[in-house]
Amino acid sequence: MPSVMPSVTATVPLGTPPAWAVLERRLFDMLDEAWRVFAARYCGPDGRLIYHGPAADRDGADDFYEAFFNWPTLYQLGGADDLLDAAKHHWEGVTTQLTELGYLVDEFERGYDWFHQGESLLLFYGICAADPRDQRFRERARRFADLYLPGSANYDAERDIIRAPHNGAGGPRYGLQWEWASYHTDLVSMRPFGLPLRDLPGITRWEDLADPCNAARMGAAMNERIGRGDVAVNLAATSLAVNAWLYDGDERYRDWALRYIGAWQRRAEANAGILPDNVGPSGLVGELHGGRWYGGNYGWQWPHGIYSVGAAAAIAAVNAHLLTGDDDALAIGRDPLEAVYGHAVQAGVTGTDMSISDRWLAELGDEADKPTMLVPNRHDDQGWFDFQPPQLGLPVWLWHASQSGGDADRLDRLRAGSGYDWTAVRPFRNKEEAGHEAPWLEFLRGANPGFPEAMLSAALGQVQRRMALIDADTADLSTIHVHHWQRLNPVVTEALLQLATGTPQVLYNGGLLPARLAYFDADRRRPGLPPDVAALVDSVRPGATGVELVNLGVARTRRVVVQAGAFGEHRIDRAVVTRSGGDYPGDPRSYTSPPITQAGQEVAVDGPRLLVELPPGRRIRLDLHTTARVRTPSHQHY
Repeated sequence: MPSVMPSVTATVPLGTPPAWAVLERRLFDMLDEAWRVFAARYCGPDGRLIYHGPAADRDGADDFYEAFFNWPTLYQLGGADDLLDAAKHHWEGVTTQLTELGYLVDEFERGYDWFHQGESLLLFYGICAADPRDQRFRERARRFADLYLPGSANYDAERDIIRAPHNGAGGPRYGLQWEWASYHTDLVSMRPFGLPLRDLPGITRWEDLADPCNAARMGAAMNERIGRGDVAVNLAATSLAVNAWLYDGDERYRDWALRYIGAWQRRAEANAGILPDNVGPSGLVGELHGGRWYGGNYGWQWPHGIYSVGAAAAIAAVNAHLLTGDDDALAIGRDPLEAVYGHAVQAGVTGTDMSISDRWLAELGDEADKPTMLVPNRHDDQGWFDFQPPQLGLPVWLWHASQSGGDADRLDRLRAGSGYDWTAVRPFRNKEEAGHEAPWLEFLRGANPGFPEAMLSAALGQVQRRMALIDADTADLSTIHVHHWQRLNPVVTEALLQLATGTPQVLYNGGLLPARLAYFDADRRRPGLPPDVAALVDSVRPGATGVELVNLGVARTRRVVVQAGAFGEHRIDRAVVTRSGGDYPGDPRSYTSPPITQAGQEVAVDGPRLLVELPPGRRIRLDLHTTARVRTPSHQHY
């Protein structure tokens, strides 16, 4: 940190503490208790999860890491001082555990798809961002990224493809035989997604897989066709390279990520703008699927469609934008959304057959039966199908990255097509710990003033429920299902990211987290808001962000550094700050305090950071006028 930076001092008396600030600080306090209870209940002394059951019922390394995926994010927001060390401890313990189980080679996934690898890496990315000085994790970041650079076993530089859908430290892991030697009707959790391949003679319905011969034929075909070549979900691997690049700007990582993303973008442009989901070993789209641009692993046809393809594309888009600062780089993420939005219909969730309905029943609540915008998630030989509400996190991240009119207009179109109330905050928590984008967007455009209190209350309720579930948990920890821990993880960060930093929840299948604002405690010299301090981003618009900071304490001055961009890439040109006049606190003989007056004052900043001094019981609002992408992004430390 430079020895001198622009600074302001809060002078506006707090008066009655705002409810949002009290709730926000209560959430920090509750989360500090909750993660300790979780660790004591489910983890061993070395940080691993208490589990001695068979590994046959699990599908990769992701489920073990996912139990802690947002702990480093909580630390960066202002969680407990020892939370970062705890996150590292559990990463080390789980890594040792998974190595013993045979799923890792040299601390990295032996070979699995990037829909799941992306999930498992969120904990790792969070640790890297929270403590870039840790040389152990810096070395790991480079070593992991090197697994995909030109010259590696995974990457075919001549054809610009990752050689197999399953890949990792063991190189390309061709085929799916280790996962599904046969594909049969006993796989009841997969039935909603239908047949993986739909052109095999004699297998036209799910029920046909009850025949062991058919199940074996399907498994063999999946092994040969779905288990080879490149697939669109591999785009999420670019986060490995960008994470390594953020340490020291090594152009090898930047060049590979942009090269790989560019290859997929060219394939989309050659396919009428629709991102294909598969490329054969010789580099041809549809090579293993009869020329079809759909049919690849975790692709448009099976199992999830836009849910998996769109997520990987959005992750790649945000990564490309982070590397270049160019809004056009977001095309890789925009195109899949426009492809499905163009086929939207109006119908209710409860009256529509869809592969994933439980999340929408929770998100829409008692409005799930109302006609609303549904878009096709998948595509096969009969065309587009599997209509569901748009997943808002994807277009929100594109808007967050660019702040452009086109990305804002896309959100307006989704709002106009929705038949449900965008201001409602419903008390649910899904796997991604996301889904409250609509009421947040309404708050930012001034149409949902009660959102901060409602969202924080919902988050507090979810923590309470998870703690109650932990307290009531009598499961045998040696035989539990591997999703058990992530279902009980009591750490919630969606509300804090939205309200304190003006940022959506991280893209769960492997996204990095370029937050709009970041904070550092100037006295404790660590990331996050200081004790007693709450923050509320109440305005996000092109070139400006409005945030209010409050010190709820009664005795100690707090000093917080506000940074534009989590990676220090933006410049704060100037800030309009609130100042107070009058004679507060007034005469002690008076029963009431004098009126609190406020006026705006402009302060020149001309840098990425502004130091804010917050005396006890004071508040300040900053309207930060910024210029985007003035500096090369990098992992930041104090």
